[in-house]
Amino acid sequence: MPAESANSNRMLDRITAILDAVDGGAASATELAHRTSLSVSTAHRLAQAMANYDYLARTPSGDFRLGPRFIRSPLLAIAEPALAELRDETGETAQLWVRRGSQRVCQVSADSRSELRVTLARGSSLPLPAGSSGRILAGLPEALQAIDENGWDETDSERTPGLASVSAPVRAEGAIVATVCLAVPVSRIRTTVGQDYGPQVSEAARRITEALAI
Repeated sequence: MPAESANSNRMLDRITAILDAVDGGAASATELAHRTSLSVSTAHRLAQAMANYDYLARTPSGDFRLGPRFIRSPLLAIAEPALAELRDETGETAQLWVRRGSQRVCQVSADSRSELRVTLARGSSLPLPAGSSGRILAGLPEALQAIDENGWDETDSERTPGLASVSAPVRAEGAIVATVCLAVPVSRIRTTVGQDYGPQVSEAARRITEALAI
């Protein structure tokens, strides 16, 4: 077997071993090394590289778990009806966003039926951290504090003049894996976007989070 093919197969073997090691739950780099018979430095290096491509993710304690690529299908299946219900309840565009490197990507968009509405096609990407979803996915301290205090984060004309948004996090094993976002033209806001719609958005995100855990 050519050396290049042998090296590729060995790398695939190691990646597969790490995926198998976290299939039953999160693990530290030391535990990954123990479960895979790799050195701690090799296990940590590979796990970190896999996290960069969403094959793994970090828990709040720093352990590694299966990443968004492996929860995306159930996440979308759960989110689509929840966002349609949120759209019907509020009359505004409801979206699901996930992080991809320095961007956020729209995975689901239930567009408002109003003539004046916010629309972004599935697959659209925006740079972090602009907007309430961008702030949450980027982990900005002020956004995380707002979530702790209210259950959501909100912005007004931060990314686009005349557009406000309120977002809440969707979590898996304690880590933020996506956001539910309601995008609203400023002209239709009665008080603030958070006061008008924050509880509904937070509740939708909570239901999705609970359904993912089942």
